[in-house]
Amino acid sequence: MRTEPAAATFEVFAEEVRRLARERDAVILAHNYQVPWIQDVADFVGDSLALSRRAAASEASTIVFCGVHFMAETAKILAPDKRVLLPDLDAGCSLAASITAEQLRAWKAEHPGAVVVAYVNTTAEVKAESDICCTSSNAVDVVRSIPEDREILFLPDLFLGAHVERETGRTLHLWMGECHVHAAIDPAGLRERAADPDTEVMIHPECGCTTTALWLLSEGALPAERTKVLSTGGMVAEAARAPARRFLVATETGILHQLRRAAPDKAFEPLDAGAVCPYMKMITPEKLLRSLREGVHEITVPPQIAARARRAVERMVEIGPTAGSAGPPGIPYRE
Repeated sequence: MRTEPAAATFEVFAEEVRRLARERDAVILAHNYQVPWIQDVADFVGDSLALSRRAAASEASTIVFCGVHFMAETAKILAPDKRVLLPDLDAGCSLAASITAEQLRAWKAEHPGAVVVAYVNTTAEVKAESDICCTSSNAVDVVRSIPEDREILFLPDLFLGAHVERETGRTLHLWMGECHVHAAIDPAGLRERAADPDTEVMIHPECGCTTTALWLLSEGALPAERTKVLSTGGMVAEAARAPARRFLVATETGILHQLRRAAPDKAFEPLDAGAVCPYMKMITPEKLLRSLREGVHEITVPPQIAARARRAVERMVEIGPTAGSAGPPGIPYRE
């Protein structure tokens, strides 16, 4: 099955999607890593938390989340009175799957009194066992908000955790989880490709190449003023405002579509063209249409789990806006 319809049929599909969305009182949200056609037909495109906040603020009664399972769960947590649909239940996440609530409870028992900081890329059950959530754009601020005499359990991404340790000078207990796509991004040739003074390097903190890139940076092999560690939303904002004309991008390649929309006069190249998440590409035009037509697949979160998980997310939001380095909370494509 194709992941996108032919260009000639795009408008036909788009018209049918939008007609069904109106009939079903639905808003369509798409993550930055979705295939371009899904991004183009969505009402809003952004990172997972920004989209969940859009879900909560929307007047629509139904949310169709084109992303992966934990993202739809987060939308349901923040918008408990809305119907949340995920077009493909098999759209999972290797990072979210790297820790279970049972494993977290056992880890907490080994460190009584420690503060648990959970990346939003986790299941509802794991969020419910956590004290506070974070995003890739505000993880540093979240950790800095915790008294220095408190132990911190940071989960599940070891690369994001290592980045936070470098930025804060804190020693964290890190869960050894990773996104298999980001962890495998190959930094080979980064020094040579970044040598052009009109080139900027943008790296997602989940990437396995972050450590190599920061080492090259410390050695002076990469230009400090042209090397940025950013969330996906931060990359979109940076693309629009930075003076550079060419960008090397270290994250899942789906973001390139958003970057090129934000700055069509600039060039964006993936650091690793093979950085493609198969889970993010599971949602096809046909599956989106079926979700709208048949109301599949509805995501539910038990109320007691949702209440505890919501507290962890709200504590994160209280620290400050999460959109600072992540750009605006979603990009509207139609009113």
